Amino acid sequence: MNTKLHAICDSQGRPIDLFVTAGQVSDYIGARALLSGLPNVKWLLGDRGYDADWFREALQDKGIRACIPGRKKRKKPVKYDKRRYKRRNRIEIMFGRLKDWRRVATRYDRCPKVFLSAIALAALVIYWL
Repeated sequence: MNTKLHAICDSQGRPIDLFVTAGQVSDYIGARALLSGLPNVKWLLGDRGYDADWFREALQDKGIRACIPGRKKRKKPVKYDKRRYKRRNRIEIMFGRLKDWRRVATRYDRCPKVFLSAIALAALVIYWL
């Protein structure tokens, strides 16, 4: 019953693409699933869970610069724009607003497809209507 929501947001913090995985699954799975749906942007902001060399290379191939801090166990530290990374709070605010909907916060739905549909409906009402 534990799930993890992965999202692509625009610069204003509005969700564009959503993907749900099991809670114990690594963030790399969500990154791989959302990689093909990335819009044409200059920067991608992500948390430490998305720090992987293959992901950074895939972003670079698409012409996207990664602003992702390195994992703590990384041998060679990764440089990232700390000022730009502070804008990631918009994404966290988006997740918080989605959880204002009780159905999303408590996950009433057992089926992942129905749960993702409830999240999409909440995002549509909150941000796009």
